[in-house]
Amino acid sequence: MRITDLLKSTAIELNVSVASKDEAIDKLIALHEKAGNLKDAAKFKEEILKREGHSSTAIGEGIAVPHAKSAAVKAPALSLITVPSGIDYGAPDGKPSDLLFMIAATEDGDVHLEILSRLMVMLMDADFANALRKAKSAAELLKIIDDKETEKYPDEPKAEPKKEGYRILAVTACPTGIAHTYMAAEALEKAGEKLGYPLKAETNGSGGAKNVLTKKEIAECDGIIIAADKNVEMARFDGKPVLKVSVSSGINKPEELIQKVIDGKAPVYHHDGEVSNTDDGEEKESFGRKIYKHLMNGVSHMLPFVVGGGVLIALGFLIDTIAGNANVGGNFGFTNPVAAVVFWIGKAAFAFMLPILAGYIAQSIADRPGLLPGIVGGYLATTGATLASPTGNDAAVSGFLGALLAGFVAGILVNLLKKAFGWMPKSMDGIKPVFIYPLFGTLLIGLFMLVINPVMGVINTAVSNGLSSLGDTSKLLLSIVLAGMMAIDMGGPFNKAAYVFGTAAIADGNTWIMAAVMIGGMVPPIAIALATTLFKNRWTKSELESGPVNYLMGLCFITEGAIPYAASDPLRVIPSCIVGSAVAGAVTALFGCTCPAPHGGIFTFAVVGNPLGYIAALVIGSVAGALMLALLKKKKA
Repeated sequence: MRITDLLKSTAIELNVSVASKDEAIDKLIALHEKAGNLKDAAKFKEEILKREGHSSTAIGEGIAVPHAKSAAVKAPALSLITVPSGIDYGAPDGKPSDLLFMIAATEDGDVHLEILSRLMVMLMDADFANALRKAKSAAELLKIIDDKETEKYPDEPKAEPKKEGYRILAVTACPTGIAHTYMAAEALEKAGEKLGYPLKAETNGSGGAKNVLTKKEIAECDGIIIAADKNVEMARFDGKPVLKVSVSSGINKPEELIQKVIDGKAPVYHHDGEVSNTDDGEEKESFGRKIYKHLMNGVSHMLPFVVGGGVLIALGFLIDTIAGNANVGGNFGFTNPVAAVVFWIGKAAFAFMLPILAGYIAQSIADRPGLLPGIVGGYLATTGATLASPTGNDAAVSGFLGALLAGFVAGILVNLLKKAFGWMPKSMDGIKPVFIYPLFGTLLIGLFMLVINPVMGVINTAVSNGLSSLGDTSKLLLSIVLAGMMAIDMGGPFNKAAYVFGTAAIADGNTWIMAAVMIGGMVPPIAIALATTLFKNRWTKSELESGPVNYLMGLCFITEGAIPYAASDPLRVIPSCIVGSAVAGAVTALFGCTCPAPHGGIFTFAVVGNPLGYIAALVIGSVAGALMLALLKKKKA
């Protein structure tokens, strides 16, 4: 298969007149549809816009390559337009884009990836790209591509690397693994050839790792460049100089990165959590950023337990309510046999929430040896174990705050153990992470929690009682703040902080907090959907087409549906969403709504306290946000 097998003449249009990025995307999708490449053009567009929401797919030098993998694609294909005047596509070099390819990839196909990567590599040749721009017809353009592919990729196998091996190695990876992965690899290999330093690049694409680095190559090289926007296997590089950068840096400044490795400016990587360098190896992570990264690692692993367990517990309450057992007192939720099964399964899942939180915070700090001590520390926080009562003490249960502390302390203790046992011979390296660190780390964090639990238990009880005893005015203010935080960054630190606070409050029985948090996360997408429905003259064509999808996303408590709109016009969209969410949070407090489930959106309304008031809060907040958007957004010409 060749590139020209994926690019039909009917999917090519030269000298197109489009005025914006949105119009260019619409045109490229229309060409795909015309060529019969798509099952569902609207669905494919959603995936394209979702990918563009992460970062611009403009490469620079006038080239843009929007791409997406989607079930809406019939078969791997390309479409192409040339735009003589160029458009602003958000390229890293600031230049307008005038040569645009759109890659339509199937979800399960891998064969096409090598073909697509060939195109990305060929586009790095400026003469080739200029020849495409000057083509007078689709047939001429296809011939230029075919000739270049024949020249660059003849049928004979690729020559074996020189015996002396590679001076520098690289690993490239981007989130989708279609375009940028291969372009970074080609840019680095070409730069290495130009500078006289043989370089081999491993690509971690959608079809898996290709051109994989061998143990011998790693051992003999001068250093490794990791140009990646996702995690790659790092343990194999222990003890080697490693420069970690974004995939775009690999594309845009390969010579600079290679020179840094040659000049000895790449820090030595140790796979024990001791060394961490950020983009380009130039800056150390700030303390605050490290804390946030460790916390989010714990939260991201904890959430499935919170969501799955919390929703099952709520279902137990719902089933018992339907069975007529709503007033049975302490056994409510597990009086009915079916409700009892669902409830206790959810309870089992929910019980892992805090140990998992602490375990993965510790793992983020100290790598895998920190996992066991962190989990044990989190578990002891839930039991309230003390020196006087190792089996547990309800008065000393330190809850979420204790588990949080346990995770950080466990990670720090394991890192200290790594230093303390650094004197041991190299032959003991295999036993330390599986025996010594977990053994002593678990013992130390256990003793620490036995001592600290009484103190943390007092603090936890005071916080819980304080929240429970808040007056109506205080509840109103806190609900407004938490709901508004959910809309500030829609999945970022503020959003996560509010959500974590809400889930922790559920464990303490303060379910009114989660009511405000969840409604605050549901409002932004619905407010935007309402605004695109009622005030069509404020939006672009693509924004109008994507608007209705946000109704569903908002109802499902997926705040991220608002991100593309916020990214395109943050000064108007974000304040409107914050106001709408804050209004909704205020209404939940005024109506005394509660929510025992930490996720699920509209599907949890059946177990919400005062569901009619909750629905009213959602409607009022969404309308408020939509009206503010209408006031702030200017009409399109």
